[in-house]
Amino acid sequence: MQVDLSYGRGMLPVRLPDDLDVTIVRKPPMPLLPDPVGAVAGALEAPVAARPIVEEARGAASACILVCDITRPAPNGLVLPPLLRALIAAGVEPARIRVLVATGLHRPNVGAELEELIGDPWVLRTVSVENHDARDDAAHVDLGATAAGTPVKIDRRFAGADLKIVTGLVEPHFMAGYSGGRKVMAPGVAHKDTITTFHSARFMAHPRADNCVLDGNPLHREQLEVAGKIGRVLAVNTVIDEQRRLSFVNFGEVVASHRDAVAFVERYAMVPVSRRFRTVVTSAAGYPLDKTYYQTVKGMVAPLEIVEPGGDLIIASECSEGMGSRAYVDAQRRLVGLGPDGFLADIGRKRFADVDEWQTQMQLKATRRARVHLYAPALKPEERALTGVEVVASVEAAVRASVRDSGDRHVAVIPEGPYVVPVHRPGP
Repeated sequence: MQVDLSYGRGMLPVRLPDDLDVTIVRKPPMPLLPDPVGAVAGALEAPVAARPIVEEARGAASACILVCDITRPAPNGLVLPPLLRALIAAGVEPARIRVLVATGLHRPNVGAELEELIGDPWVLRTVSVENHDARDDAAHVDLGATAAGTPVKIDRRFAGADLKIVTGLVEPHFMAGYSGGRKVMAPGVAHKDTITTFHSARFMAHPRADNCVLDGNPLHREQLEVAGKIGRVLAVNTVIDEQRRLSFVNFGEVVASHRDAVAFVERYAMVPVSRRFRTVVTSAAGYPLDKTYYQTVKGMVAPLEIVEPGGDLIIASECSEGMGSRAYVDAQRRLVGLGPDGFLADIGRKRFADVDEWQTQMQLKATRRARVHLYAPALKPEERALTGVEVVASVEAAVRASVRDSGDRHVAVIPEGPYVVPVHRPGP
């Protein structure tokens, strides 16, 4: 049989032997909004725990809207035009409206990439669109610290705006439970000290810092406390299906509206599976998430609940931009040099994490449960040596070898990668 994995801007066909017992793990069919543009406009007029957008904006002298960076396939081209037109209709001057790309510690998005991210040339012509820079000390305002001691420093362009709005895609996130909402602010437009504190080893190692977990998640708790220090924030939350079509949109107070969006998406993203498998095949969710090996780690962590300990996890990722940041390459180099135990001992002593080393720590969750096999032909030989996993030339060959070695013909395939979180529910 043939299965198609999300890969780059298309699909990777994988031909599996017909004698295998293959379980395809994907979301149940999601409802689609027949008029996405109208749905966004309707959400702005019927908010959650807030007033309609025109009423919220009336009297505001300035507005700052956060959008996720290029690593998220957020439907900005649908959301931003009606949102901006509503603000302008309420009397906010276009020159006083700023769209801020919430890069966290990722690189800025510029040129054609920024055009793709924003999704509508009218937006770029009408308002200022800028990137957040977490390393620019002067660009942040200090709001104190959380009860756990996390310094709260936020981009002053957002913190100082009369009207603060975040937009985002709500989907499973392997540290924070779900993306979107409060996460667009922190780490989105937070200073590096804020980001590297709650991405430090002590937070990452917590068992509740996991996909689809909010209750008891220390990162979620910190993000909510950061949001509270910023003040009143509104949000436009979106959910898309496997073909990136709009399935849900709402608008309202950031915490309440995000909670409603999570309640919607968890019915689809969390997929019960009745058994565990010695062989699991997945993807890094395709473009834009699989542009780097850094983001590929999310695909390794998402299916762990259905992987038999010591089993084989085979993941396909285009990695068109290679490994990721130089800081991440350094973290992977330390992993290879120190070994897993040495690396964990090294990061466990730090108050502030080194940039991007948290992704290496999360990779160890996967490699300590399973043998990870990576199909990423775009990686250079020197990059493959830093992955810390086995690099394979063929997904099909890796599956055949796994089945042969395990003697188990049952194989699970997760075409959409980390956007689907299999949950082990034993049963017939």
